[in-house]
Amino acid sequence: MITSSDNRNGPEIELLSFRIAEQEYCVDIMQVREIRGWTKATPLPFAPPYVKGVINLRGTVLPVIDLSARLGMAPACGDARNVVIVVQLRGHTAGLLVEAVSDILAIAKAELQPPPDAAIAGSGGYINALTLVEDRLIRVLDLSAIFAFGAHEAA
Repeated sequence: MITSSDNRNGPEIELLSFRIAEQEYCVDIMQVREIRGWTKATPLPFAPPYVKGVINLRGTVLPVIDLSARLGMAPACGDARNVVIVVQLRGHTAGLLVEAVSDILAIAKAELQPPPDAAIAGSGGYINALTLVEDRLIRVLDLSAIFAFGAHEAA
């Protein structure tokens, strides 16, 4: 686990980092329920293009969101190398298809910087914050924007 080198910057937040298209992203670890290997999803008719389909998670139907497609990148192929991060937000649970989980990061909240206005114009507001960890730029995702409450309800 990588920790922030300066704990004087206030309380820390723990983030789960992962890779998508050679870029690093993360979500608040308190929103993560589990990490599981890729399971072929059953497609749903008329689902948005970023929804791979649904899987059975211990008797619960779980929608799987292709995070690279949701963020405007090329869709993931969904193979044995990929993982699904099961996240929960406001009573909604979904799986996020990513390339690989990287690490758990403990970052001082003061080290999180808002993204520049020019960088988020037209991006859908998916990025909450940015931070540097060992010269790597980490993007903190806003799960409420990823889930798109109201536009598409998770199963």
